[in-house]
This record gives sequence, structure tokens and C-alpha cells, in this order.
Amino acid sequence: MQIIRSVPEMQALAEALRAQGQLIGLVPTMGALHDGHLTLIRAAAERADAVVVTIFVNPAQFAPSEDFNKYPRELENDVAKCEAAGADYVFAPPNEEIYPKGYSTYITEEHVAKPLEGVSRPSHFRGVTTVVAKLFNICRPDLAVFGQKDAQQVAVIRKMVADLNFTVDIVVAPTLREPDGLAMSSRNRYLSATQRVEALAIHRALYKARDMVAAGEIRSDRLVAEATHILSQQRRIRVIYVSLVNRSTMEPAREVIPGETVMAIAAWMDEVRLIDNIVL
Repeated sequence: MQIIRSVPEMQALAEALRAQGQLIGLVPTMGALHDGHLTLIRAAAERADAVVVTIFVNPAQFAPSEDFNKYPRELENDVAKCEAAGADYVFAPPNEEIYPKGYSTYITEEHVAKPLEGVSRPSHFRGVTTVVAKLFNICRPDLAVFGQKDAQQVAVIRKMVADLNFTVDIVVAPTLREPDGLAMSSRNRYLSATQRVEALAIHRALYKARDMVAAGEIRSDRLVAEATHILSQQRRIRVIYVSLVNRSTMEPAREVIPGETVMAIAAWMDEVRLIDNIVL
């Protein structure tokens, strides 16, 4: 497996692969890889001839008060995991390759990005869309694989792809969970044993909503109220939002439309910010 650090080298490789008729699959990550990431790599390997995993902790999607400086960076370990999962190339550029001195161009999606994460992290998706657009231009993928856990990110990227006419197929892999139900996340390592137990309330709230829908309840207010009640019973959890939304537009949904509606939750577990969702 080859590790690439420079933009020109990655662009040249992508052009060579495409000239050979190979389909390129891209898996954008910020590193600190866990089994959830590895399922994305395997999904790409099933669909593409060449799999590129990007490892780049993107400063543009962190607010000044967020955890950019302490976000885990473990490139050697991540590279080994990528190779074992079936990646062919790892693109791990230093910051100055992506944002050289004088960089001043950003992409903003102005509808899907506004609610939910957009309220509490108003600059976040500007950073996401900008870096993903740059990675599409650098790596020239035919398809890119993202995880359902970041449901709003998926919706924003799909909107950007449609609006800016990128010829990239967006593949969404299901959320991978720990045996106890906690959605896999690089930030889970910040949780103590006690915090982790309380964080399981997020999973319980989502699956309670799923069970209520299966029993015939489709009203947003009742589903959100029950999920919020479950979360409020935990001393350390501070709810940021519990929302029922359309999975494509992120607009509020008054009722569940099967397969088109998502319950999304964001909450602080003490100082650790967690998100999760479920398609109803």
C-alpha cells in the first residue's frame, strides 16, 4: 500500500488510475480509525478497483473552542488498519498542502447545513464541504463512502455534489455500533467507564423511537418527547437537540414517513459531544 503526502502526487496518481480505466473509491477520514471506518473502506473495496483513504484532521471544521488540538493523531496505526481493510492508497497531506499560505476560498451549502449541527456549530459544515470538495478534485473518485452516523453531513455532501455537478456517487454505509449499542466514534475514547454507561441513553432513546413507530406512533412531538425524557434521566447528559427530520433536507418532520425520516440526537456527555441518529 502506498502513502501519499502531496497534492500533486495524489492528482497524478488519480489521473493515471483513471487512464487505466480503474474505478476509484474514496473514504475521507480524520484518522483515529475504528471498526466503523474500516467498514467504509471495505464497502469501497467492494465497489472500486482502487481505494484511497484520506487521513486529514481538517482545521476548517473545528470552532476555536472545539477539540482540534487534542483530536487523536496516530498515522502509523491508521495506515496499518487501512491496509488490513483493503485500502490501496492513503492520502495523508500536511495542513499546508490543503490550506497553503493565503488560502481564502470556502464552499458553503446554505439550506441543508442550517438546522441541527448548523445551529450549534455554525462554521462546521463550511469546513466539511470545502475539504470534501478539495478531496474530490485531488483524488478524482468515482464514488465516495460515508457513514450514516453523520446523517446531516451525508445530506449536505449529497446536496453539494448535486448543486456543483460533481460526478461522484455517494455511498452511505450503516452506522456500526459497539456490542452495547453505542455508535462507534473516535471521540468515544474520551469517555470514562461511568460516562460510557450514561451515554447509552442516546442509543436507548433512538431505539425507543423505532419501537414506537413500529407500534404505530408517527407523531413527531410524541416521539421527540419520549426520547428527550430518556436522555433527561441521565445526570451527566445535556441535550443539544432531539429532532425528527427529513433525511435529505434536514427540515423538521411532523410525522414519520418510513425510510425518509430520521431521528437525530446530539448531546454533551460532560465535555464530550456525541451525535447519533436512526432512520425510522
